Amino acid sequence: MSAVIIDGKQISASFKEKMRERIVELEAKYGRKPCLAVIIVGEDPASQSYVRGKIKAAAFVGMDSRLIELPATISEEELLGHIADLNADGGVDGILVQLPLPRHINSDKVIEAIVPMKDVDGFHPMNVANLWLGLESMVPCTPKGIMKLLETTGINPDGKIAVIVGRSNIVGKPVAKLLLDANATVIIAHTHTADLKKITLQADILVVAAGKIGLLKGDMVKPGAVVIDVGIGRNSEGKLAGDVDFQSVSQSAGYLTPVPGGVGPMTITMLMENTIECFINRMNAV
Repeated sequence: MSAVIIDGKQISASFKEKMRERIVELEAKYGRKPCLAVIIVGEDPASQSYVRGKIKAAAFVGMDSRLIELPATISEEELLGHIADLNADGGVDGILVQLPLPRHINSDKVIEAIVPMKDVDGFHPMNVANLWLGLESMVPCTPKGIMKLLETTGINPDGKIAVIVGRSNIVGKPVAKLLLDANATVIIAHTHTADLKKITLQADILVVAAGKIGLLKGDMVKPGAVVIDVGIGRNSEGKLAGDVDFQSVSQSAGYLTPVPGGVGPMTITMLMENTIECFINRMNAV
């Protein structure tokens, strides 16, 4: 048995094509396009690569974007000033501050400074609270992308056991809530879980977001399970790899996302969708 590979690049491309059409319609209706503002502090190569991908995606779907590049030496107060300016700017719909930030800047304080209605990452405490309360909120991009991958592939979580390996605020916790909302029975595990294999073998849907390359092996997966690999890093050979040992897991899983080309493209695509959502909410609130 060999797993069906869930092609995140292809699914992402399909979503972006629809967004292009939608943005043309939105511009005709409201007189302008949605606009995403991205702030990057310092010159971290990985962060710069991620930001380039986001700006490129915005251009592809036809929305406006602004890139604010700031030195690593900038003070927290100055950075908060830039955010305040973007909050007050009627032409900006979404604000994203690329993480991580230099150590002298408090990331929580920066995230809280973005007004919730422009928080395209869905990290503001108000959006987090609303998500858990079942109220209207901006959903974090990676968890939202995971749910879209499942939906597009025809996988319905209703009644299934979903195991999340990882408990971060960015992926583990929010994707657990989204799967709960989709009527899955959810178990959250992590790197401190005793006998992780015993837990993962129960999963019909397995989301691995522990940040540990090759953590999940083939013998830890129930035959036919859906495996979503959120991890990304470099393996011992220097190649990009995820938290899932692709070779062994592909022999037992029913469905599997590759790294790269699985969850990553959907994360950026959902950022575009969140920006459009922020734009529409703001237009309708005027």
